[in-house]
Amino acid sequence: MSENKKLFIFLSTHLFVWTLVPAISNHNLPLDVIEALAWGSNLEWGFSKHPPMSAFTVELFHYIFGSQDWAYYLLSQIFVVFSFYIIYQLAKNFLQNKSYLIISILLLESIAFYNFNTPEFNVNVCQLPFWALSILYAWRCIKFNKFLDYALLGLFMGLGILSKYLFLYLIIGIAIFFIHTFIKEKKFRFGSLITTFFFIIILVPHLIWMVNNDFVTIAYGLKRTAGEPSSLNHVINPLIFLAKQIGILGLFFLMIYFLVDKFKTKIKSNDPKLLFLISVTIVPIFFVFLTSLFLGSRIRTMWTTPFYLTLGLLTLYIFEDYINKKKLKNFYYLFIFIFLLSPSFYLYVSISKDNKKTDYPGNAIAKEIEARFGKNIKKVSGDEWHAGNLSYHLQSRPAWVGYKHDFNNAVCFSEFPPKDFSIGIPKKTEVCLEK
Repeated sequence: MSENKKLFIFLSTHLFVWTLVPAISNHNLPLDVIEALAWGSNLEWGFSKHPPMSAFTVELFHYIFGSQDWAYYLLSQIFVVFSFYIIYQLAKNFLQNKSYLIISILLLESIAFYNFNTPEFNVNVCQLPFWALSILYAWRCIKFNKFLDYALLGLFMGLGILSKYLFLYLIIGIAIFFIHTFIKEKKFRFGSLITTFFFIIILVPHLIWMVNNDFVTIAYGLKRTAGEPSSLNHVINPLIFLAKQIGILGLFFLMIYFLVDKFKTKIKSNDPKLLFLISVTIVPIFFVFLTSLFLGSRIRTMWTTPFYLTLGLLTLYIFEDYINKKKLKNFYYLFIFIFLLSPSFYLYVSISKDNKKTDYPGNAIAKEIEARFGKNIKKVSGDEWHAGNLSYHLQSRPAWVGYKHDFNNAVCFSEFPPKDFSIGIPKKTEVCLEK
């Protein structure tokens, strides 16, 4: 079987399985998807929690597909498999044995970030293609030194920041490698100014929005990472971060064990390819660790979702000469087992447990709202989950307007859904409707 055929089969199978499984097992979209849809119904250049890219993306899909749950599971998988494809293309620049190219992305199936967690399209998943493209074009900038590559690098890094601010850690890694290259070559590459220009241009609307909204997204990020004021946090939180990263990579290490014969390498420490892969893989993680160490911040495991996209490639590049081809058969067996295990476990959890966000009867509640108040509802206010579900499920697709209650002829519920609804999930939240 040709390498291209292997790639097509893997990517299409991943896309199909991880679109189908949540589509048939979940009754409602996950929290972060509903949240992005709520923002998308009333688009701005930023929101209270995050920059706008995830909202832009889901709103585009809503414009095309409407309120079809499967479309948003498909959207998430498009982002994942496209990122895999970009890493595959990047690997062509680093691996001598072309039969190993596919392995550089098969290894990623052992990491829950790229399978079990992907049905929930959120800012972490939204970063993936821009993360992969930024790495690819950073390498192309160094290799070819062309205007277009520098411009596209600035574009993709800007879109990455508009997805989530943690993208900055990849930019730091790329910047460090660029500086190292400038020092080694003893000259400055003016193409990096082109990258900076396009990067800033992409961010200008969001920066203006941030200034006009008192940097609310920065405040939210600081609040999310802050812990109890204690000097112990500067030790405990970094150690917890490292322990969780090792845990999430457990199956990855197992797959490497089934692949590599000897854990030796002939790679030289001054190898530019090795230094580049370290800069875009290890350096971002290292700086996240330093952030937790110096600030005592709590780093949530999911935040490192895009950080490991090149981990498989880095590992293969280091141990390529010691891959045991006799072990490949067992490696593929293990891969198939993991590939089937993850969606099977997701399906089991989704069906067996009935207290998840994806069990919320959002569509049924929306129908009862329409039966009471009609279908011409224009705005909803309240929290992103309850009001956001109404915005998504109501046929009129009302705009979510946050917590604004200055409506004309508004109908408000102090607890939503109200207790007298036939479908009631008591929640202490207020939701308002405007017809």
